[in-house]
Amino acid sequence: MFKKTIIIIFIIIFLQPYAYGKDRLKIVTSIAPLAYFIENIGGDRVDVTTLIPPGGNPHTYEPTLRQMNTLSNADLYVKAGSGIEFEIIWMKKMEDLNKNMSLCDASEGISLIETDGHEADNEHGEKGEHEDEHHHHGRRDPHIWLSPVNAVIIAENIKDSLSGADPENSEYYHKNASLLIDKLESLKNNITAMLGEISNRKFFTFHPAWGYFAEDFNLEQIPVELSGKEPTPERLGRLIKKAREENVKVIFSSPQFSKKSAEVIAREINGKVVFIDPMSEDYINNLEYTAQLLQENMR
Repeated sequence: MFKKTIIIIFIIIFLQPYAYGKDRLKIVTSIAPLAYFIENIGGDRVDVTTLIPPGGNPHTYEPTLRQMNTLSNADLYVKAGSGIEFEIIWMKKMEDLNKNMSLCDASEGISLIETDGHEADNEHGEKGEHEDEHHHHGRRDPHIWLSPVNAVIIAENIKDSLSGADPENSEYYHKNASLLIDKLESLKNNITAMLGEISNRKFFTFHPAWGYFAEDFNLEQIPVELSGKEPTPERLGRLIKKAREENVKVIFSSPQFSKKSAEVIAREINGKVVFIDPMSEDYINNLEYTAQLLQENMR
């Protein structure tokens, strides 16, 4: 009996991948928000691996050997395509690792905007960060997924790529994408209503991740960080002055970054630091929660 039990357990373990994942598309993506779209559209037809883990910084993260092995067997890679440092550094290497892997560019059809990182210093005609500002000028904001308007385009791009990789189940992907897009449209309408009555539409954030979100909802993002670097003491002074002028009491920060400079400004204006996460996989709930925090703290 013991030997028979061992054999049965071995067969179950050995056959499990075939029973549950044999025909599924093996998909790899860079960041958790994109995984949300893939899983909602792909449903039980996909197995999704996200390379940058919760709390990981997409500007500095390096894939592990296990992740590279997963990549070597992937059917499809879904990239943000908008210029996040992780993809700039690693995308070519990952494509070379798996020549048979299809590629989906989630940013296709989205107009990239210039990051807000240089604007605060230029507002009063000041030189600002000198050479840092010169290099920063013209840099595109990679955080396309934080716009519900862009999210609809991202969903369409992923739906098309899944259908191309698995045409037999194209109708399934189209149906799931349609349901998701309905939710995204409702999300946009809900946030518009939540933020519609706010009079002071400027908010301070440590990392300039929320430019597309601000554009969707007629807000103005004022970032603390420039080009991935902490602000100089001179710039901190200017930001503190501006925050006082705008009667700002909250500095928003991201859990992926240091909150040191944000805390300095908050202390000087008798305010506080509040965290909003641009990398959450719980996409719709996260944006609604972010809008709620903005609504509560921007009056």
